[in-house]
Amino acid sequence: MARIVRCGVVQATNETAVDAPLEKIKSAMLEKHLRITGEAVQKGVRILSFQEMFTGPYFCAEQDKRWYGMAERIPDGPTVRTMQEVARSHGIVLIVPIYEEEITGVYYNTAAVIDGDGRYLGKYRKHHIPHCHPGFWEKFYFKPGNLGYPVFETGLAIFRKGRASWGSTERRSFSIRRPPSRVCPKISGSSSNPRMPWPTATS
Repeated sequence: MARIVRCGVVQATNETAVDAPLEKIKSAMLEKHLRITGEAVQKGVRILSFQEMFTGPYFCAEQDKRWYGMAERIPDGPTVRTMQEVARSHGIVLIVPIYEEEITGVYYNTAAVIDGDGRYLGKYRKHHIPHCHPGFWEKFYFKPGNLGYPVFETGLAIFRKGRASWGSTERRSFSIRRPPSRVCPKISGSSSNPRMPWPTATS
């Protein structure tokens, strides 16, 4: 008997000017994604992924120290904690990509995985150069188990170097485990520079 799991992906434009205070940027984007999550739930989505660095503009193509202020701890930062409550209240699995600060001065482009009961399952950090021995270590697999049906494995990869299609690394590494679901929260667009194009909003 076929089992259908409805998944959703979000790619949304920034809500404020890129030179606005960081807290204002984050607050506006969080509010926007909370609304989108509610709409997705109404449409029957059970696994929802936000885009890369969803709490603000995609600043990774730049080298501006200002953006360090966007970084949060995972899972103890405010955004992941908020999304744990959202996941629990809606019974939905959330892929939450944010700028992670592991310790002072150490930062990652990271996606947290939150189960349908609000449990933090783990995180995946974007890798540009894969480990090659003894295997492709850069991919992590998560098994959300609180969606009302048996365990459903999903693989997570944040696209590397802004490529718009599956790279050879992604294809090889996913072919090892062959998860039934693959999630890739890549943003289609470039930097926070107002001269660079923003992705088309899906919200």
